[in-house]
Amino acid sequence: MAVKIAISVALLAVLFSRIDVGRLWGTARQASPLWLAVALGIFSINTIASTWRWRVLLEAQAIDVPVRRLFGSFLVALFFNNFLPSNVGGDVIRISDTARPAGSKTLATTIVLIDRGLGLLGLVLVAALGASAAGAVHPAAIPIWPVWLWACFLIAAAASAPAVLLPDGFGRLLQPLTVFHPEWVGDRINTVTSVLARFRERPGALVECFGGALFVQGTIVVYYFAVAYALHLNVALWDLAVIVPLSFVVQLLPISVNGFGVREATFTFYFTRIGQPIESALLVSLAATALIMIFSLLGAVVYVTRNHR
Repeated sequence: MAVKIAISVALLAVLFSRIDVGRLWGTARQASPLWLAVALGIFSINTIASTWRWRVLLEAQAIDVPVRRLFGSFLVALFFNNFLPSNVGGDVIRISDTARPAGSKTLATTIVLIDRGLGLLGLVLVAALGASAAGAVHPAAIPIWPVWLWACFLIAAAASAPAVLLPDGFGRLLQPLTVFHPEWVGDRINTVTSVLARFRERPGALVECFGGALFVQGTIVVYYFAVAYALHLNVALWDLAVIVPLSFVVQLLPISVNGFGVREATFTFYFTRIGQPIESALLVSLAATALIMIFSLLGAVVYVTRNHR
């Protein structure tokens, strides 16, 4: 944790040392409240769509959880992801809240992992589409070739398909893990295999979830665009479709506190390549993150209220 804090602080210190902080603050103060409210509305839609995607997977496994409860759980998870020094705290909440109706922690965990995996696939696809569009405008500025992103998407999709199409074979691949604890690990492998077999019988649920993932990743790009517009910054939507997914991937690296510093450095790297000042990169990244953190405070209210009950 000390290393993560040091990296985040060091990166932010370096970035702020290269800008006029007074100018940055002056631009931030001129932000349009109306468009910031629009951005929050877009993020609300994003959260609702994420909850719906999760529910589709649960229903495919015959797990009935009220939508209101799932939405509240997702808000709490969002709060934990933003205010705990970890990117998996929210997933623990989601698993905990659905383990009882699912009758199995392994089942609840598998569903959350599949949801995460489909979300990551959607993230890469949106980045590939954005890089292809941005590459037609300023090809030299793209930090990664679109063909690499398309290749990553196709390889990931091809590698994950056999797990659903041949769940028994996937289970056999996991059998070596039983050397650690044959009975305990074997039961978990059987549960995972059963989950995948049910999804094979209901492929429409996976298709719906992936479509929801594309919508979620697309709306998060639009959210960043609304924040940039509120700050009166001239940033193209296709450029944000490149940098926003890439920044999310970079944040998965466990080298910083909730992506602070690393995320801003990623935005700065790309913005300078397309001729945008460092101030613009920091404003978009920090303002968008601040709004998400403010929105996620709703999760704190839900958490305190339900624990009080």
